[in-house]
Amino acid sequence: MATLVLDNGAYWAKIGYSQEKVSVIPNCQFRSKTSRLKTFTANQLDEIKDPSGLFYILPFQKGYLVNWDVQRKVWDHLFGKEMFKVEFADTSIIITEPYFNFTSIQESMNEILFEEYQFQSALRINTGSLGAHHYFLSKPSELCCLVVDSGFSFTHIAPYCRSKKLKEGILRINVGGKLLTNHLKEIISYRQLHVMDETYVINQVKEDVCYVSQQFYKDMEIAQMKGEENPIMRDYVLPDFSSIKKGFCKPREEMVFSGKYKTGEQILRLVNERFAVPEMLFHPSDIGIQEMGIPEAIVHSVQSLPEEMQPHFYQNIVLTGGNSLFQGFRERLEAELRSLVPAHLPVSVFLPENPVCYSWEGGKLLAQSPDYDEMVVMREDYEENGHIVCEERFDI
Repeated sequence: MATLVLDNGAYWAKIGYSQEKVSVIPNCQFRSKTSRLKTFTANQLDEIKDPSGLFYILPFQKGYLVNWDVQRKVWDHLFGKEMFKVEFADTSIIITEPYFNFTSIQESMNEILFEEYQFQSALRINTGSLGAHHYFLSKPSELCCLVVDSGFSFTHIAPYCRSKKLKEGILRINVGGKLLTNHLKEIISYRQLHVMDETYVINQVKEDVCYVSQQFYKDMEIAQMKGEENPIMRDYVLPDFSSIKKGFCKPREEMVFSGKYKTGEQILRLVNERFAVPEMLFHPSDIGIQEMGIPEAIVHSVQSLPEEMQPHFYQNIVLTGGNSLFQGFRERLEAELRSLVPAHLPVSVFLPENPVCYSWEGGKLLAQSPDYDEMVVMREDYEENGHIVCEERFDI
């Protein structure tokens, strides 16, 4: 029997059979400016000739799966002939969902997996649980870890002890990649170019040029310097989707500091935006979101747990999710935690090689573990007893 692992994120779906490699595919549908009527699903994004003004139709809102019509279409595409050719009657699925998911969403998911697709068996699990499983397998001597999963909709901090999550320590910060991209769109639109409709392009800008500052106020001072004295300034060439398919940063030696470019390319000049945008992960209050930043939230979470366990959590902090790819993110988090945590406790923050797929890899390992059959719910069992079996079996 094959096992399909689907880490169903609000922006990326990480999917693959437990024997194979992972594919990272957009978990949404798109409409392009040029062909208004045609809808593109998931990885058909590559077929869109001109992704400027690209319109996203997302199955998730504020981190929860609410638009089932879109999600069904994406899943139909993923499970179908073009992609994974799933033989439902002979396949088990591991699928992720957010912490404290709503019961109505859980029940809809059970129905779709068992009644519509008719998977042989299914396991619904939190993304962080898969990340923790991966970590514990890679470090068998450790009993505790703290998963910091910073994704598209929000950032979760979840403590795990011996693979069990400690619910009283789970925290959510409502800052994720979507908010960062939207904020960058607003700043650029206010300062230089109207880009409020260019989510796709500005998301790419964010990934290419933003970084986490190690000393925010010092960088702010440097950012005010003029011209060539300013090492932070970058000129980003926007794509025109005819000759330039993908935006890129101009090399330092090609930058024109005084006057205009002769080349006719469209240029965004980015200075303090580069580090002020990811700064929101550390200080959401900068843009009026009255919540803790990640370092404070980690300390808050750990302090709510039994005292004798606290040192183990600080030594085993695991970063997952796309925001941990910002250059300098791990170093800044470790430095800020160091100043908040009592001096006699060591702090160690682990950034996996591929933080986006780390939880998926954990699901792959879980599918191969001997306990896996004990964890899933079989279709016959669900058909006989309904949602209650899933509620009892899945630790959500």
